[in-house]
Amino acid sequence: MAAKINPLAGKIVDPSMLANVPRLVTAYFAGKPDPSIPAQRVAFGTSGHRGSAFNNAFNEAHILAISQALCDHRHARGIAGPLFVGIDTHALAEPALVSAIEVFAANGVDVMADEHDGYTPTPVISHAILTYNKGRESGFADGVVITPSHNPPEDGGFKYNPPNGGPADTDITSGIERAANGFLEDGLRGVKRIPYDRACKSSCVHLHDYIGPYVADLADVVDMEAIRAAGVKIGIDPLGGAAVRYWQPIIERYGITATVVSDAVDPTFRFMTVDWDGKIRMDCSSPYAMARLIRMRDTFDVAFANDTDADRHGIVTRSNGLMNPNHYLAAAVSYLFENRPQWRKNSAVGKTIVSSAIIDRVARKLGRRLVETPVGFKWFVDGLSDGSFGFAGEESAGASFLRRDGSVWTTDKDGIILGLLAAEMTARTGRDPSQLFESLTSELGVPFYERIDAPATTAQKNLLKALSPEELAMTELAGEPVLATLTAAPGNGQSFGGIKVTTDSGWFAARPSGTEDVYKIYAESFRSQTHLRQIQQEAQLAIANAFKI
Repeated sequence: MAAKINPLAGKIVDPSMLANVPRLVTAYFAGKPDPSIPAQRVAFGTSGHRGSAFNNAFNEAHILAISQALCDHRHARGIAGPLFVGIDTHALAEPALVSAIEVFAANGVDVMADEHDGYTPTPVISHAILTYNKGRESGFADGVVITPSHNPPEDGGFKYNPPNGGPADTDITSGIERAANGFLEDGLRGVKRIPYDRACKSSCVHLHDYIGPYVADLADVVDMEAIRAAGVKIGIDPLGGAAVRYWQPIIERYGITATVVSDAVDPTFRFMTVDWDGKIRMDCSSPYAMARLIRMRDTFDVAFANDTDADRHGIVTRSNGLMNPNHYLAAAVSYLFENRPQWRKNSAVGKTIVSSAIIDRVARKLGRRLVETPVGFKWFVDGLSDGSFGFAGEESAGASFLRRDGSVWTTDKDGIILGLLAAEMTARTGRDPSQLFESLTSELGVPFYERIDAPATTAQKNLLKALSPEELAMTELAGEPVLATLTAAPGNGQSFGGIKVTTDSGWFAARPSGTEDVYKIYAESFRSQTHLRQIQQEAQLAIANAFKI
């Protein structure tokens, strides 16, 4: 069931593949979503509402409705501080910002917009919220990031971060979603709105310096002086995303030896190399999307890229090219807990239930508690806030960690600090993160990890969500006795919407996709690639049998 690789994968985008941006923006304003069609309703996934104006899934009506629902939510919760708002470089981000500001200003919400009319990474919004709210007992700030993350150029996205600075929890997003769909169904009656130029001149819209405070604080979370003193040669590729104007100020302030390999911003993303399936996607964990930086690996001691809103990281080393995200997380956990003496002795390692078990083994080696959660960074927010998690990461190349003094940095993923950490690791140890990971595997074993997709109908996906250990009835997996069959994450007892089976040297987890007619199988072996294949085959057979129940 391995994915079929498109022949264009890893090659520069052909002009015929580029989105027609004028037509896309026209569709944003002209398209009228039909709320009776599920695909055209407001739907908050793990990272907000996403979609394209071309299929009436991300239009002005959606943003007006969501923005009013958000204003009503703020009023109901007594959130009276400023709303920090940022956008990424997708073509629909700027039109959506205009629509949102028209509603926010009409509702009397104080909006903090970038003073340069520029782009703002997700972690910078989280950092701004937490900085503003520190020590306050009322008048809390929150934030919005208008981004579909690494999705294709024709997509738009809108996500909300409450006063805790992290991704909004389901109880918040479901309420906003319900209210927004009510506005759509009622022809936007009840949505307050004033013209954009009036909104900008109002007392509600404020220009804010996002770059300065974030850049100034970086030395509190990463050892920038060690990077400078060691002269680590760093390559940086923003992939045309929101971090593009942040790197030069970082380089100049800290005197590091770094090169931004491209500062191009283009809403068609014509400079990208095509992803595995023939789509343009700014996925910094994909070797196809990262082909340009991988080709340059010998030029730098370490290099890294971020996705479009800079909450994810992709690490390229001279010794081994693009790192598997799980491998880098394991190396980062090992390094951080051994090099952050001011962190609490009981601060834990947070990871999602489908992340590599090499992280479990690293945590055991360090004598640190491991907290395994369902998929979604929202599960790490409280632990990062109070310092009970030193590090939190997920298999899709998203992570954050504490400041050097053990206090909170961000409660959302921060691809910028994860990239800079790779440079710190190289500076302080004399070895790049790939080499550090190899030394871990010589002691803890080599993981063979892969995620594949298998077809599933809507009925089968619903069955998988509700599947019990008794119904799966697996006692053996790839020649080993089953140690546990889980439907809830052991770290917090929350359902993860699937099932996970573990043995002494391997495991698999199966979860239905929220957007496609497939289910995802995550699997890992600490024996061999052959053993991994056996786990995958037996997992698919067991799930297929369960579908017949």
